[in-house]
Amino acid sequence: MSPEQYDVWYETPRGAWIGGIEYGLLVRLLQPRAGETLLDVGCGTGHFTRCFAGGGAINTAIGADTDAAAVRFAAGRGQAAYLVADAARLPFADRSFDLVIGVTALCFMSDERRALAEMLRVARRRVALGLLNRRSLLWLGKGRHGGRGAYRGAHWHTRREVLDLFAGQPARNLSLRSGIVLPGGGGLARRAEPLLGRLSPCCGAFIGVAADVVPQGG
Repeated sequence: MSPEQYDVWYETPRGAWIGGIEYGLLVRLLQPRAGETLLDVGCGTGHFTRCFAGGGAINTAIGADTDAAAVRFAAGRGQAAYLVADAARLPFADRSFDLVIGVTALCFMSDERRALAEMLRVARRRVALGLLNRRSLLWLGKGRHGGRGAYRGAHWHTRREVLDLFAGQPARNLSLRSGIVLPGGGGLARRAEPLLGRLSPCCGAFIGVAADVVPQGG
C-alpha cells in the first residue's frame, strides 16, 4: 500500500470516525498545554502529527519514521516537520520535547520496550501510546492468524501486556483507556460508542495509554 493510499483512508467516513476517536482519546490522555512541543514516533504518513500540529496547543510538532517514502509524503502535506529516524535510536537529546506519542507504531516494532525507553528519554512531561487491543472485535476480524491488510504482522496487546511494557520504565501515573468498540463505523456503531465505552472501558479496538515522565534523579 502506498503512502497516498494509506493516508486517504482517513478521509473516508469510517476512517475519519475512527481517526477522530483515536485523536480525541490521545488528547484527553496527554492534555497538551499551550506552547508545548511534540514528537510523533513512527508517524507514518503524518496523520496524527498534523492533527496535533493543527489542534491549537502544540507550538512545534515533529514526526519521525523509518519509512522514507512515508516521510516524504508527510512532509509534502505540511503543518509539521518530518525526518527519517529509528525509534530505537532517536536522534534527539534527553528531554527535547514536552510530549511524545507513538500511534500503533510499537505494534510493528520488534523491541517495543527499547522504543518506549527512547520515547521517555526524549520527553519532558508526558508520553502516550496508541496500541491495538487483542480483546476486541477488530482483532477477531482483522488480527487473527498474523493479521490481514494493514494489520498484517501487527502485535495486538492485552491490558496486562500494556502494564508490563511500562514496568521498570521511568514513568508514573499511568492512565489507560480504549475506544472503538464496534469497529464497523456504521450508524449503530457511532450511536453506541459513548455508551459501550462506559460499559466496556477495556474492550475497544484502540488502547490509549499515557504516563508522566519521571524527572531525572526523581
